[in-house]
Amino acid sequence: MATLSADTLPHIENVQIEGLQQMLSWRKMALVSEMSQTVRTLALAGLRQRHSNDTPAQRRRRLADLLLGTELAARVYVPLPEEG
Repeated sequence: MATLSADTLPHIENVQIEGLQQMLSWRKMALVSEMSQTVRTLALAGLRQRHSNDTPAQRRRRLADLLLGTELAARVYVPLPEEG
């Protein structure tokens, strides 16, 4: 059987899957929440590095572009100023 992850040995992946199947639902949801927060933190760090002169509001808008897509973010947030 093929693995779900190319960089994980099949027997290790089986142990991971078994662990997830036995995990309580509330713990799975907590893990998802933690991973989501980590993604946001890493995305913001990358935005700070690439756009160091942005205000916090501009960073939040750029993050919204990444997480929601440009079209939806444009409906929710004010437009970003044109970059020169």
